[in-house]
Amino acid sequence: MKPVNQKAWWLILPVVVCVAFSAILPLMTVVNYSVQDIISPERRVFVGTEWFKAVMRDEELHAALWRQMVYSCSVLLIEIPLGIALALSMPAQGRRASVVLVLVAISLLIPWNVVGTIWQIYGRTDIGLLGAALARLGIDYSYTGSARDAWVTVLVMDIWHWTPLVALLCYAGLRSIPDAYYQAARIDGASRLAVFRYIQLPKLRGVLMIAVLLRFMDSFMIYTEPFVLTGGGPGNATTFLSQYLTQKAVGQFDLGPAAAFSLIYFLIILLLCFVLYNWMQRVGTSDREASHG
Repeated sequence: MKPVNQKAWWLILPVVVCVAFSAILPLMTVVNYSVQDIISPERRVFVGTEWFKAVMRDEELHAALWRQMVYSCSVLLIEIPLGIALALSMPAQGRRASVVLVLVAISLLIPWNVVGTIWQIYGRTDIGLLGAALARLGIDYSYTGSARDAWVTVLVMDIWHWTPLVALLCYAGLRSIPDAYYQAARIDGASRLAVFRYIQLPKLRGVLMIAVLLRFMDSFMIYTEPFVLTGGGPGNATTFLSQYLTQKAVGQFDLGPAAAFSLIYFLIILLLCFVLYNWMQRVGTSDREASHG
């Protein structure tokens, strides 16, 4: 029997080393902190699962989790249909297609902290275009004084920043559909709605799955934009899970509870992504079986 050459494993060694330093070692450190009470750099006491129990009883954490879930669901419900509509309206080829692609992708090139600063200025009633326009229309708008206005502003900011990502993914998926499908649809006299329902949407299922998972994970970990724009306020209206964790770890220096909460946070994201991925896979399988039947 010819021996198998295992030298190819050396090619992935740099990746393993990078992952170990960037993910595994920090995770082990967080696990270590989550079971200790750090009284001082020289004195630490093992407390077992005490911090996990304390975090699970934290009502502020429950409120932040609910706020985060509502926000992430709102992002998905708005950005996915809007991204699909934007991709369908974009030109398929030619010079116009290149220009539109560049224009659509501009917001994705802006750093997260700059996005928050832009909308911070944009929403001001004295110098901001949005705030001044709403003030002239007689609309009482203040993202620093109204919880509703702050919430809507953060949501609109995220939609403006990240909907182009969904649109570009959907656009790539639409361009990969062979023209033979459209020719057959024209011969059958199918309407635009029928073409979208039976040709485009099924072919977009793979890129939509990627878009949903990316946007869900990113929105569930949002921190910089609302921190720069509102600082988590007014009150706790825009204090999401990541900001709550930062307040615990940096603001209050409760490293033990913060480490325990970060592990729970990590598991929540993994669990929700796993459930979402499996649900989308089942929907895709049932649709394919129905079409073949």
